Amino acid sequence: MKTARWIFCFLAAAIPLRAESVNVAAAADLNFAIQEIIQQFEHDTGNVVHLTLGSSGNFYAQILNGAPFDVFLSADTEYPKQLEQQGYAVPGSTFPYGVGRIVLWIPKRSPLDLNKLGMTSLLNDSVKKIAIANPAHAPYGRAAAAAMEYAKLYDRVKGKLVLGENISQAAQFLQSGAADAGIIALSLAVSGPMQKAGRYWLIPSETYPRLEQGAVLLKRAGSAGRAFHEWLRGPEPRRIFEKYGFGKP
Repeated sequence: MKTARWIFCFLAAAIPLRAESVNVAAAADLNFAIQEIIQQFEHDTGNVVHLTLGSSGNFYAQILNGAPFDVFLSADTEYPKQLEQQGYAVPGSTFPYGVGRIVLWIPKRSPLDLNKLGMTSLLNDSVKKIAIANPAHAPYGRAAAAAMEYAKLYDRVKGKLVLGENISQAAQFLQSGAADAGIIALSLAVSGPMQKAGRYWLIPSETYPRLEQGAVLLKRAGSAGRAFHEWLRGPEPRRIFEKYGFGKP
């Protein structure tokens, strides 16, 4: 009887629990970082993550209109806090996961010396189009606009601006050659594809509002969503965030 009971327990333990799924909405600046984080989470837990990348403002609007996300990683902390206040997210679940930076990026073919010229590179005649995320709904777009305002360049270059729907699309404009320069997230600039295609200059952080980024647990989340939200606070995600240039909050 004891032997039979032991065999039953062994077989029960060997059968994996049914995998659960998590729907994650993440700001586009997280493109490379979040994919590494998700891969590790899936490996560690057996759960499956369905990722959607986009602009924080658009995700905020979608969640208000019933989009089925469980966890939202924004490029700021304001959208998550507003979702808490409006009853769409679990109270007190917003936490900062990193501080973003912006860079001025140009393709390798450009003759500009970014270290010498800095933001004034945008005034050069060789720069016909400047890619940034749309400031209307992308925190990184607002940071880019603020940095140009600080340098007293915005009014002089606004006719050159090409607006991406999100910061990832702005980076795609640069990588494809549709823009000659751009202001994008450091987390994208340090990725393999962008480093191969060009070079960047780190824009001084005092020239634009602090990009503290937050994650929030939405009320529809099940146990796997809660597990992912909690796992994001751990050492492995922290290591990956730092790898892609995010500062500690």
